[in-house]
Amino acid sequence: MVTIRWNKKAVQQLEKAIAYIEEDSIANADKFKIEILDRIDSLLKHPEKYSPDKYKMNNDGSFRAFELHSYRISYRVKANEVRIIRVRHTKMNPRSY
Repeated sequence: MVTIRWNKKAVQQLEKAIAYIEEDSIANADKFKIEILDRIDSLLKHPEKYSPDKYKMNNDGSFRAFELHSYRISYRVKANEVRIIRVRHTKMNPRSY
């Protein structure tokens, strides 16, 4: 059975993104949160549905990413785990952490 685990930094990044969106619209922030969590939950059934992360150097194919509303979510697929690594706005430098 596949489980989803979040890196501590990724949780902080998601919370920061939601707080930023809330400054303009609480409804949009709620919608964003639901959509992103639904997409992540879908990885339980199809962890390799998104392309390998083109910004990850020396990627063996286990590092993958998808974009939603100008946010890029990076994750790693392991035998029984999907690890959410990072949530960042697409205008940020892809190689900076």
